Amino acid sequence: MSALTVAVVITPGFSPFHFSVPCILFGNAMPDPQLFNVEICAEQAGTVLSDIGLSMNVEHGLERLAVADIVIVPFWHNPDERPAQALLDALTHAWQRGAEVVGLCLGTYVLAYAGLLDHHRAATHWEYERDFSARFPAVHLDSNSLYTCDERLITSAGTAAGIDCCLNIIRQHYGAAVANRVARRMVVPPYREGGQAQFIERPLPENTRDAKINALMDYLRRNLDQPHDLDSLARFVNMSRRTLTRHFLKATGTSLGEWLNAERLQRSQELLETTDNSIESVAAMAGFQSPISFRQSFKARFGVSPSEWRRTFRGPAQVALEHA
Repeated sequence: MSALTVAVVITPGFSPFHFSVPCILFGNAMPDPQLFNVEICAEQAGTVLSDIGLSMNVEHGLERLAVADIVIVPFWHNPDERPAQALLDALTHAWQRGAEVVGLCLGTYVLAYAGLLDHHRAATHWEYERDFSARFPAVHLDSNSLYTCDERLITSAGTAAGIDCCLNIIRQHYGAAVANRVARRMVVPPYREGGQAQFIERPLPENTRDAKINALMDYLRRNLDQPHDLDSLARFVNMSRRTLTRHFLKATGTSLGEWLNAERLQRSQELLETTDNSIESVAAMAGFQSPISFRQSFKARFGVSPSEWRRTFRGPAQVALEHA
């Protein structure tokens, strides 16, 4: 079996970390150097400067994309800037002739600018989710997955998710055994549970322009562990149920029930990360009716269980101590 050619596209202002991920995984970390042949390409051969002042002398131009089996754009320095048309055309032609085209982190923007991702699933860094969706409405953005694969168009979420994505490409071509050996050499898990939704910050409004709604929100935050119903909360602010519902939606952009559930989930995250309380205690302290409803809500929102969240953000050693 001949080696697969991987063309890694380096662009001005590149990130050394993002650039190194495919170069290492398909290069030095491979147990068999004959499986992949990595070539560094740029729009024009010559010196390319990184975002921190490092430079790379590149031998190949975009002509190598015409023969590569896998083309990877590991980064893009500015989502507002449209890449050069020569690069977009080269990526399009590579995909049309059967190559896999990969965008890691903000490299997804380059594929989107080329029009390749229209009507396809894609992932990018969660911080750019709103910008990406507004800029490329025809792309089906997956805001939870660490990486996506859709008709030889492969994209990853932010930063370290590029490692997961490249490991999956290796797994698809040469099987789990080879991918696992590469992961061991990199000292990373061969497959990560969960998705980028675990890391997304979705801040809730602290205050609004409505004084009564602010007072209600403060009251609820102080009493998350207590049961609440719309009638009692309406009495608290001297409104009817309908008026409270309308005012709360106008002030916060969300319903009272959705806001309260989000606050309880956020509180449960804090408790899981900073205390040794059992899952049952966390559920009660955050105001969920039962541990079962807590686990269901947590899993639906973050894609992992409360115990998995705790392991991710506290580490397995700390979790083991809690159960010793």
